[in-house]
Amino acid sequence: MSRLPRWVGGAGAGLTRLARRLEERSAEAADAAGDGAPEPDGAAEPVRTSLPNRSGWSGAAPSADAGPAADPASAPAPGAGGGPSSAAGDHVPPPPGYAPAVPARPDPVAAVPWGVRVAAEVAWRLLILAGTLWVLMRVISAVRLVVLSFVVGLLITALLQPTVAWLKRRGVPRGLATVMTFISGFVIMGLVGWFVVWQVTDNLDDLSGQVQQGIKDLKHWLLTSPFHVTEKQINNIADNLSTAIGANTKDITSAGIEGVQVILEVLTGILLAMFSTLFLLYDGPRIWEWLLKLFPAAAREGVAGAGPRAWATLTAYVRGTVIVALIDAIFIGIGLFFLKVPLAVPLAVFIFLFAFVPLVGAVVSGALAVVVALVTKDVFTALMVLIVVLAVQQIEGHVLQPFILGRAVRVHPLAVVLSVVAGSLIAGIGGAVVAVPLVAVTNTVVGYLRAFTRDKALAAAPPDGPPPPGEPTG
Repeated sequence: MSRLPRWVGGAGAGLTRLARRLEERSAEAADAAGDGAPEPDGAAEPVRTSLPNRSGWSGAAPSADAGPAADPASAPAPGAGGGPSSAAGDHVPPPPGYAPAVPARPDPVAAVPWGVRVAAEVAWRLLILAGTLWVLMRVISAVRLVVLSFVVGLLITALLQPTVAWLKRRGVPRGLATVMTFISGFVIMGLVGWFVVWQVTDNLDDLSGQVQQGIKDLKHWLLTSPFHVTEKQINNIADNLSTAIGANTKDITSAGIEGVQVILEVLTGILLAMFSTLFLLYDGPRIWEWLLKLFPAAAREGVAGAGPRAWATLTAYVRGTVIVALIDAIFIGIGLFFLKVPLAVPLAVFIFLFAFVPLVGAVVSGALAVVVALVTKDVFTALMVLIVVLAVQQIEGHVLQPFILGRAVRVHPLAVVLSVVAGSLIAGIGGAVVAVPLVAVTNTVVGYLRAFTRDKALAAAPPDGPPPPGEPTG
């Protein structure tokens, strides 16, 4: 019986220490809450403080309004599960209303490096632009004939529009000036085409005999040349060519059938280009005003300034290309005439037409002239034709183009080659023809819009403000 008072005394001392600790925690919480803004009556939440102990749990001690949770009389009976005891390391149960605190998880965006986030932002925007460009290319491919016809009409308009303006300055009405320029321009182009066809058909028989004689001369030259070519090798090459032509007869026939479809498409494209040219010559300013209304009001001022500059660039390109092509055709044609190469005039016309495809057209037309001279004449004549073609092209590249075209349509040779190849892959010969003027116009428009944006930012900035992006600070 002597142990009972000792046990009761130990339990009472433990409860007393627990009550004292709860009071101290409540006082500290009240002091911390008092440092903030006072809450209106009835709106304060019960203050909970953390009660860590040796058992590892943390609880919230209720305030005085929470009821008699801290009353020693309400403590569980000794010996009950989780009840306090006189031992210093025994478990203390959490008070009523305790909820364990959940640690906040870190933001996943903060865990991604800054460079990766920037690359992802740029990547999805580039994907959207690539998808838009792909859809645009698909649409253009579906209506390729219409697009090419309109672009060709635009190029012809850039060539003929100065004549319409000149006639208007002389007092000719706009409608009459348009009709006169349109008819004369297309009549001249039609006569040139008819002349080429007439020359080829008229000299076809003589050309066939000259080709056969040229092949014999070429064979004899190969047999007597230092290349040690035997007659058996030449006969094998000829037999292989004959076999290839015989095996692909069906393909050649189908290509002929497809050629009829191509001729129909070409005629349709010519008609569309003629109608486009006629209406662009007559109603060009009103068409441009209508196009301006399609742009947002905020961008309309910049586009209105870029349009005339783009048109000036296109006009300078077409006019300069025609002059350069005409000079090439005249001088190379004179060289072919004095070297007595057959079809000198049709070859000169082909050189003029191929000059509208930069770089590639000059190489193809020059190679065609050399091959005709080699087949119809001899090796020496072909070498002389090659020298004439190279000399004229060097004068064109280093003298004529910089002097005639000037800086208005200056495009880097790499951009010219890439644009010609890309245009030919997308739309064939027509794409190769329109690729370079499109790049030149785009270069002019982008340069003007960049300068326009910079000038507008300078005008809007305060006098003592920082310079706009891209401007020197010194």
